[in-house]
This record gives sequence, C-alpha cells and structure tokens, in this order.
Amino acid sequence: MAKVTGLGGVFYKVEDTERTKRWYQETLGVGGEWGAMFAFKAQPDGYSLLSPFKATSDYFDPSSSGFMINLRVDDLDEMIEELKAKGVEILGTQYEEYGKFAWILDCDGIKLELWEQVGPAPEA
Repeated sequence: MAKVTGLGGVFYKVEDTERTKRWYQETLGVGGEWGAMFAFKAQPDGYSLLSPFKATSDYFDPSSSGFMINLRVDDLDEMIEELKAKGVEILGTQYEEYGKFAWILDCDGIKLELWEQVGPAPEA
C-alpha cells in the first residue's frame, strides 16, 4: 500500500500575496519562489503534524482563522529577541520538556506557533 511520507506544504488564501511573502522574508527570514520554502532534512526523532482541533478550541486565538501554522526554529530565544526588535508582538511563550514555544500573528492575522525542539519528540 502506498503511504503519505510527510507534509508537503500549507496553502492558504490572502488578499496580497506579495505583501505576505515579503513579511515572511523580512520578519522570519524565510522565502522562495512560491513562499516560505524549507529543504527536507533527515530528522529521525522529529515529525510534522496535521492535527485537527475542536471547532470550539481557543488555541488559535486571537486569530479568527480556522488554522495555525507551526514553524520549527533553531533558537527560539534569539528569534523572540529579533522579532521584538522588528516590532512583532509576542503573544505568549511556553516551555515544555520536549520544546520551547512562542506565538505571533503574521501580517494577515494568521497565528504562528514557533517551536524549538529541546528534547525527544513526544511518541507519535
């Protein structure tokens, strides 16, 4: 049986695609011809999630969007300082045994969860 091997991308609609691409490039340092592009890397202890939340969940607040994007980062503390210097509001932070998290909104009001893995990923 054929199987899915990973997350290929997240695709969504915005009013001004060029503004959004520019925001991601200037604010988070990611970009490419079709938007934020990430090369595949071997991560034997990591995985990507496609995870449904209950319609009543407030986890994506204050965004009114029906989805949130989680981005892996290599140094969350440094990323937070760089974002603050660019005037980006940090909505919150959380530290768990498996990782550090911070949340921001992008220029379109979509909530981004920034995650630095610091321990083994939770069992899949």
